[in-house]
Amino acid sequence: MDVTAAPLPAPTKAFLQKHCFECHDADTQKGKVRLDTLVADYASPATAETWGKVFAQLEKREMPPKKKPQPSDAERQAVLDWLGRELRVAVAARQQAEGRVALRRLNRLEYQHTMHDLLGIEVNLVELLPEDGAAHGFDKVSTALTLSPVQVEKYLEAADVALDAAIGIGPQPTFVQQRFAATNLLANWDGKSHRPLPDGGIALFNSGYSPTELRKFRSPAPGRYRIRISASGFQTDGKPATFRVYGGNFNVGGKTKLLGHFEVPADKPTVVEMVERLDGRGDTLKVMSYGTIPWQNKAEEYTGPGFAIQWLEVEGPLEAKEWPPATRRQLLGEVDLERGTFADAERVLKQFAPRAFRRPVSDADLAPYLTLVRERLDKGVKFGDALRVGLKAILVSPRFLMLDEQPGKLDGYALAARLSYFLWSSAPDAELLSLAAKGDLTKPAVLRTQTERLLKHPKAQAFTEDFTGQWLALRNIEFTTPDTRLYPEFDELLQVSMLQETHAFFDELLTRDLSLLNFVESDFAMLNARLAKHYGIPGVSGLDVRRVALKPEWRRGGVMTHASVLKVSANGTTTSPIIRGAWLADRILGKPVPPPPPNVPAVEPDIRGAKNIRDQLAKHRESENCAGCHAKMDPLGFALESYDVIGGWRERYRISPANPGQRGIEWLTLTVNERGQRIALGPKVEPADTLADGRKFRDLAELKKLLLAEPDAIARGLAEKLLIYATGHGLEFTDEAVLTEIVRKARAQKYGLRALIHEVVASPTFQSK
Repeated sequence: MDVTAAPLPAPTKAFLQKHCFECHDADTQKGKVRLDTLVADYASPATAETWGKVFAQLEKREMPPKKKPQPSDAERQAVLDWLGRELRVAVAARQQAEGRVALRRLNRLEYQHTMHDLLGIEVNLVELLPEDGAAHGFDKVSTALTLSPVQVEKYLEAADVALDAAIGIGPQPTFVQQRFAATNLLANWDGKSHRPLPDGGIALFNSGYSPTELRKFRSPAPGRYRIRISASGFQTDGKPATFRVYGGNFNVGGKTKLLGHFEVPADKPTVVEMVERLDGRGDTLKVMSYGTIPWQNKAEEYTGPGFAIQWLEVEGPLEAKEWPPATRRQLLGEVDLERGTFADAERVLKQFAPRAFRRPVSDADLAPYLTLVRERLDKGVKFGDALRVGLKAILVSPRFLMLDEQPGKLDGYALAARLSYFLWSSAPDAELLSLAAKGDLTKPAVLRTQTERLLKHPKAQAFTEDFTGQWLALRNIEFTTPDTRLYPEFDELLQVSMLQETHAFFDELLTRDLSLLNFVESDFAMLNARLAKHYGIPGVSGLDVRRVALKPEWRRGGVMTHASVLKVSANGTTTSPIIRGAWLADRILGKPVPPPPPNVPAVEPDIRGAKNIRDQLAKHRESENCAGCHAKMDPLGFALESYDVIGGWRERYRISPANPGQRGIEWLTLTVNERGQRIALGPKVEPADTLADGRKFRDLAELKKLLLAEPDAIARGLAEKLLIYATGHGLEFTDEAVLTEIVRKARAQKYGLRALIHEVVASPTFQSK
């Protein structure tokens, strides 16, 4: 705290003493905000942020609380006029001197995408780097992206791995192209769980434990492999069969990953082909049935569905077809690593450094890297090793790891980088850098054209997945595993389909420039057969996600009813109106609720069914310390209680009774993987509630209508998230006017999602440091 800061004006101090200090003093600090010691030090970003919150709460009339004595309109406006003037002047002065955004490091995903594009490689570098910090909901915010000695060490390691892949170190990997009979999938001891077929294939039935890894194949090296499998449905009554393929090391402790689910027609051998990366030497494949009986060992007699597999073919690593790899020539040209000279090294680094640093490089800029090479050559180090030192130094340089931005309006190169890391999570390509060099990129029409180009490019899938992954918390999809006793229908394909739905929905809005209000309510969904079955929607077949028109009785529409969102906002066993309400308030409405005081215990829903969650929360809503926040988030969360932890519709809670044999318990019977399973039913769901402003609703459908009555608020909430994600900085007081203008322009374009992104890019906040 700056003790030399100017004292508060007497009227303002008196206002705060009368209306604020009671709840925001040393003892109370509601919302973790203390005002009795807050000074008028607006040059401090942290202090200015707190004063900005004070301004926002007073302006929205959310403070003082409605139950407390209220200031007159004149008193309130006097404080707002003074505080607004002081904040605008101070924040503008600091931004002019320092810029709005602190020096920002590339996060792990951006680093990997950049290295892939720069070197032409496909190597998992993310797993080599420490996890990034996050602020304001995103891991792209400069204040959270520190650079520690450990990270520098890991960047050195990652640079070595990347250069090895690009240059092609060591002997040429063995290239294999082998076809295996299906019988090679069988363990020697497993003679009863499969059925041999006359054509030499086998029929597999078990979707649970299945020792069906391809033991006679071991990948000679990491890389991309072309995999072809001939398969068909077996005993499926003419319906297609679904199977899944995994890759990796299936020994104890080995790493494995899902390569995909595939559908084949009944009784007609069909070849499925994929190109996938195997990450380790000695990796193999495993093929398993899906949606069939978990286990049986009387395959000769079994009459249930399965799938037949005739053969598997593996080809790769595809990179080994050409050696040294083509990426060496892209990086080094025709330079000979055995006979190269210093002049060759200079030529390589002069070509490489501007691409790595995303802007022109002068002789003075390049000199330190050339010196490293020359020193090693003078000491007799081999040319290839000396050149590698120079390349590696560039890849761990702050000019590569950090975004180069200067205070004020961004120059063309910095603008190119900001745009590409916003929409591609990677470095600007040659076209963007060329426009920056000509001085054209800062022209509004050119910038808009380039924004369109980037959005239409396949690389924009990184924006869809990374933005929704953080905005909607989809990255947390694997953080919880639903209780199999309560939710036996949950499976891996359902989870994969959950993510596909939300990604495809976002893409649909973005591609067609549909209204962002569809995030709250839509008359369509993006479904495949697995997800449609989960939602109770008929007429959808196949694994591919497609647009499906919705009927009101299906109770779907908008991301709030997406199973992905409903899963990440639950804990795998129970749902909580508090967690889901806080999620909705923050992610959809842009009105985050402060965390609870440290001395307030969490509410644990009773999965035995003895207590209703509404009754459990009643005490919190009656407490003066808790009522304000709970009144804002609990009603939102109760509206979502009609959806369980995996996003299924429910009218009753599922429970695990302490005594399953007691009388009076009602049971639900589900058929999962050819077997019936019973689940106990508990209390009825009660989604009705009243918003903090007094408006009532009976269910989520009615809540959606109330939310849609304020479209500007929804647009502003999303615009805030986009601006933080795009600039790598939390919102400041002076951003409020920018956001108001962005929303005004988006409203004039029917709140189109694509239009909103264009307005974010066109804003002065996006185009300034």
